[in-house]
Amino acid sequence: MSTVLVKSFPQRETDLKEILRYAGVGGDGIAEETLRLAEECIRLCCGRLRHDVCYAEFSVKITGDLCDLGFAIYKSESLARCLSECGKIVVFAATVGLELDRLIAGFGNTAPSRAHMLQAVGAERIESLCDSFCDFVRSEYGDTRPRFSPGYGDFPLEAQREIFRVLDPSRRIGLSLSDTLLMSPTKSVTAIVGVKREKASKSEGYGDFPLCGK
Repeated sequence: MSTVLVKSFPQRETDLKEILRYAGVGGDGIAEETLRLAEECIRLCCGRLRHDVCYAEFSVKITGDLCDLGFAIYKSESLARCLSECGKIVVFAATVGLELDRLIAGFGNTAPSRAHMLQAVGAERIESLCDSFCDFVRSEYGDTRPRFSPGYGDFPLEAQREIFRVLDPSRRIGLSLSDTLLMSPTKSVTAIVGVKREKASKSEGYGDFPLCGK
């Protein structure tokens, strides 16, 4: 079994344009009231969110559309395409924590527009955390493929169960999975990052020579 590691990341600067996009607001002439609401929700989240990731490395073998991920085997053409140049993967789970869910629930009945905007802030924040983690993986390994989550393409959502089994994020970062495959906290992500192989022309060969990736 691969070692599971836990890492926390500093919060990146919020991207107001992305928050508005997630809220379904875009184009020119955004109302001042909407901008004030978004900025207020950003302030409400300040200091309340976590930025935690747990992850592990596995060797990967692709044969046609059969993906041996080292901890489970799946038949997925889309995942096989994504990982076709990879010899290793980094599997991760990331969350911004439960406090955001509590904020959203608290405003759900009394201020639905605020709850909606908080949802958008959460979406931007978890994507930002995943970007930070993928940058970290790239710095450790070199070249990687884009992250790929259960439910994308024909990669089954049920793969969540195996990811949770090997990472145990409930114990490590407070992220749980329901029987219906819903994650709590809701602003959370599980995904696989493929690490590309070294070029075959390398004189060292594959052997124990370290792979490169994100």
